Amino acid sequence: MSGGVIARQFVAAQAEGEGWGSVAKTCADRLTPLPAGANLGFLYVTDALAGDLGSILTFLRERTRIADWVGSVGLGVAATGRDYFATPAISVLVAALPADAFRLFTPAAPATQGTDGWFERVRPLIGIVHGDPRDDGIGAAVAAVAHDAPLYLVGGLAAASEAPMQVAGRVVEGGLSGVLLAPEIAVITGLSQGCSPIGPTHRVTEARGNVIAALDDRPALQVFKEDIGEALARDLRRVAGLIFAGFPVTGSDTGDYLVRNLVAIDMKQQSLGVAHEVGPGDRVLFCRRDPVSAAADLERMLRDLKRRAQSPPRAGLYFSCIARGPSLFAEPSQELAMIKDVLGDFPLAGFFGNGEIAHDRIYGYTGVLALFL
Repeated sequence: MSGGVIARQFVAAQAEGEGWGSVAKTCADRLTPLPAGANLGFLYVTDALAGDLGSILTFLRERTRIADWVGSVGLGVAATGRDYFATPAISVLVAALPADAFRLFTPAAPATQGTDGWFERVRPLIGIVHGDPRDDGIGAAVAAVAHDAPLYLVGGLAAASEAPMQVAGRVVEGGLSGVLLAPEIAVITGLSQGCSPIGPTHRVTEARGNVIAALDDRPALQVFKEDIGEALARDLRRVAGLIFAGFPVTGSDTGDYLVRNLVAIDMKQQSLGVAHEVGPGDRVLFCRRDPVSAAADLERMLRDLKRRAQSPPRAGLYFSCIARGPSLFAEPSQELAMIKDVLGDFPLAGFFGNGEIAHDRIYGYTGVLALFL
């Protein structure tokens, strides 16, 4: 087990063990001494502790006297310099913020609604959010909150075999929840792709639902085979889990794209099925899930954040995909080690989820980092 990491305004701690009680106690012990005026906690637990999330929340609230908590369940959790998978583990970040500088919201009480006029008075700019992957409307909910408020959202979708719960003052399910931060809380964010493009961007010229029939006025499968190369084209069974469809994000100045799975290849119709609604005029590229390029892009993102921050971060939250971590990288805890190597030793928490949220949409196979400055 590794201990807590303390900064003036933030403290992070993490622990692993057998039962929720011993893990929560160890984590709480490592949070001390708390920052003066600590009033907001971020709580992330692994799937093994999903059923105990309510008990963990109650225990931490009583031990720390912090009333306001947000968080989620993940197949893994992130901490300073390392991650935890396949074990009961907790990762916590505690903050001491100005009393009127944040507000929690739940799926039942949307982000922009409140009885005290806080939203209209403060006009928050950023939200740290968590969502339920079982909710068919979660993508629309993320877009609506981001656009209507407007807000820049950062976070992820819960991941658990049975109970993908969230925390927003209490344990909640469904929809979107989290915390809104006032403009005085300085936060910068970055997104790193887990795939790399392997061909040019194409225009969809014939499609129905999630089936791409033609690209650039040619059979979609023919274009696909040219992009992936002769070796893979000879045995298309090998593309599963290796090649994906990428949909460029309109208006992005950093080349962001949404990665979606290939779900079918129709040899007779020469078409491709993708896990995404597609229409004529849409743009698509094909990309490869590759640990080397994923590490290189993470390094790029971290160097860019370091340049933008101009000073060491006070704390951070990291949201990564369950298909990254040990499923992608060769070295244990490689993502978290890279963050520490490039940006320094600072309090950090987060989780590995079923989708990553950045700005107004849900990504896949990405890593999203939020830094408190």
